[in-house]
Amino acid sequence: MTSEEVKINVEKALEEIRPFLQSDGGDISLISIDDDKSVKVKLEGACVGCSVNQMTLKSGVEMTIKKYVPQIEEVINVAEKGN
Repeated sequence: MTSEEVKINVEKALEEIRPFLQSDGGDISLISIDDDKSVKVKLEGACVGCSVNQMTLKSGVEMTIKKYVPQIEEVINVAEKGN
């Protein structure tokens, strides 16, 4: 899978996840994909202060991204400073 294909498929995965996050007042943005193995995302809105966001990130977001792009090894939430 080329880097462009990885990006397209990660975006497809985020589009699948986004409605669930938005229904709870949150959202997610793709920040970067490093070496086609590590995805950095930013949880937004209600997801920022949510006590279960790490669980959501691992069980929902990472699992869905890996379904689209099996070579992804990790998904990291990049929080803004001060949040």
